[in-house]
Amino acid sequence: MDTKQALMIVDTQNDYFDGGAFPLVGSLEASENAKRVLERFREKGWPVFHIQHIATDPQATFFRPHSPGAEIHENVKPLDGETVVEKHYPNAFRGTSLIDAIWKTEAKTVVLCGMMTHMCVDAAVRAGKDLGLNFVVIGDACATRDLEFQGKTVVAADVHAAFLSALNWFYAEVKTTHDFLDGK
Repeated sequence: MDTKQALMIVDTQNDYFDGGAFPLVGSLEASENAKRVLERFREKGWPVFHIQHIATDPQATFFRPHSPGAEIHENVKPLDGETVVEKHYPNAFRGTSLIDAIWKTEAKTVVLCGMMTHMCVDAAVRAGKDLGLNFVVIGDACATRDLEFQGKTVVAADVHAAFLSALNWFYAEVKTTHDFLDGK
């Protein structure tokens, strides 16, 4: 595993879990896999970036400022010294100092876990690639939800697979937690 890697955990926040304001399909399992990856980075002393979405719209129904739902989930809760980047858009690089913080680590590759696959994960990977980073997305450490389009429900598993397959074509290498941790 290249030591010039950084870990980015996107929006793994309480509102996306059962009992939260906007639960996703498979969020608990994804967070457990993200925790395993996070533990590896902590063991190695490699840089970790926690991305936390805070809603700015007063009408927002989730990730409301200072709410328990906006807090980062206990499975991937930041430790003292780990960077937390607050964002207000799906793209974690927009309006934040994230790219500068990553460049300071000299990491060229970002390993990414997080939520939602079809929104903030996708936006971060595409924007980061355009800024010169390489990505490894841990597919089973990401989660999403069912979507509706033109009266048809697209189930979360299909949304997840479609977005990961699109990212895997050019923007990232998509791996499982097992394969990543085993160095495959």
